[in-house]
Amino acid sequence: MRSGDTASAKEATHSGGCLCGGVRYRIRGELRDAIACHCTQCRRTSGHHAAMTSAASEDLVLISSRTLRWYRSSAAAERGFCQVCGSNLFWKPEGEGRTAITAGTLDAPTGIKLMEHIFVGDKADYYSIDDDLPKRHGWK
Repeated sequence: MRSGDTASAKEATHSGGCLCGGVRYRIRGELRDAIACHCTQCRRTSGHHAAMTSAASEDLVLISSRTLRWYRSSAAAERGFCQVCGSNLFWKPEGEGRTAITAGTLDAPTGIKLMEHIFVGDKADYYSIDDDLPKRHGWK
């Protein structure tokens, strides 16, 4: 993840940011289609399930990050959020070279679609998963 790289900005295919504008980012290259994660951590940080796309960390360029804060949510990953408006922005697994980006923070058009559900056994009891997409009990 780089900050303010102007050469990368010319190659950007996507952009996004938080609700208050304190965090803005650009992404070079293609995004993975979104995965709906129903794990307890994603539910608690988003208020529902989290729809996350993903890109190589080196392709994520922070344009403005003055309000970005990172929280180590487990031994395996950290989460990026805006300390002002509370927007859930990023999930970065340790040692994988990629960063997941909350799909709802992308500027439209995103060009992505929902591709599957994960951690479906952890979903809350107030909703159903009624689509025909693949449903997994874990990450893989």
